[in-house]
Amino acid sequence: MKLDKLVILAILVLGVITTSCAQERPYNNDDFVIKNAEVTHHSNLSISVWEINVKGTAGKTTPTPNGSLDGAPVLGYVFPTSLKPTDVGFSQTEGIVAMALTSHPDFDDTPIWDENNDAIFDNDGVIWHPHWVVLHKDERVPGGLAVKQFTDTDNVTLPPTNPGMPMYMDSPGFPVTTIENTIKVVIPDYRMNNQTSFKYDGVAAYMIVNTSKEDQPMLGVYDVFSVASGDLSLPYTVKLK
Repeated sequence: MKLDKLVILAILVLGVITTSCAQERPYNNDDFVIKNAEVTHHSNLSISVWEINVKGTAGKTTPTPNGSLDGAPVLGYVFPTSLKPTDVGFSQTEGIVAMALTSHPDFDDTPIWDENNDAIFDNDGVIWHPHWVVLHKDERVPGGLAVKQFTDTDNVTLPPTNPGMPMYMDSPGFPVTTIENTIKVVIPDYRMNNQTSFKYDGVAAYMIVNTSKEDQPMLGVYDVFSVASGDLSLPYTVKLK
């Protein structure tokens, strides 16, 4: 990833942290105060374990339902990375590939996965689940970032597990667990182009879905609660085990 992208991202995130301190910040509590982020590759299993540790209880706080998709709140523990979009099944595009662990009770965007195991596939959006996304700069929202969108005329490739939304988003179905102060996701090597050496960071964020305002992104970042590195410089590297 180019240095200028990291600098832009760091400025945007640190800016929203600073300017929002005097504002009401919904869901801003210890459950989203990141203490550290870590990715460990287990070569004997050909998987990597991604985890974020927080001051409070990871995953305990989930969004209050909005009652509709438009305006729906989304909470996320996010790993911005130096991976390429093509590493995770997208066509090449400018932006920052991130693994986002999210919860949102108003909708279900994992249509082929049944996270609560009740044989109903469209009722478990509130359960923490993973998404690959491509983030890009978007100053129309307070957080300065949004999931990158595309139009029908764009020549875009998405993984077959994508949720059918016009964004660079995938619903890969990786297992997510929350235990005390830690949230984890397990990713097989072959689902990320066998990449085991990359840089990353950890972010806790609040997002909102928009389906009615053409001058706003479909999924934008509205608040950033904490950043593992403090400056979003992606300083961390994968540990080998």
